[in-house]
Amino acid sequence: MGPNRPQADVIQLTLPSKAEYLGVARLTVSGIANRMGFSYEEIEDIKLAVGEACTNVVRHAYKETENPGSIHIQCHVYEDRLMIEVSDQGVGFSNELIAEQLTPIYAGKSLEDLDEGGLGLYLIHTLMDEVETRSESGVVVSMTKYVRQDGVAGNDWTISEAEI
Repeated sequence: MGPNRPQADVIQLTLPSKAEYLGVARLTVSGIANRMGFSYEEIEDIKLAVGEACTNVVRHAYKETENPGSIHIQCHVYEDRLMIEVSDQGVGFSNELIAEQLTPIYAGKSLEDLDEGGLGLYLIHTLMDEVETRSESGVVVSMTKYVRQDGVAGNDWTISEAEI
């Protein structure tokens, strides 16, 4: 790694791919986000996005197999952002599934009316600042949320300029 590449603390969690463990995933990311100084609303968004990503694993990744498999969660803690990767070793997305999940078909409904997992990737995209989905040995959903200062994404130079 070069000297300009920021170091991240990495927290890893592996859970059985079962719905009853989703609360553990949400609690873990909530604790990390809280420690980083995210607002209550932002922490709720992060928890919901991680819950959605994990729900997708439970529903889709291992349906062809007898073994429930695992959900792997990696939290990369940087000074200015939290990057969370949720992955599985399941069957991978079909392109139709991705297209279907990115369509805002729930536009007329309120969030309260939807089951967790009902909005999938579309919701994750609206809740997080950056989202990347890739298919490797399974599916990896990478989600980033920036820590904001005074309602603006935190950049070192804005703070130092304000001090001048």
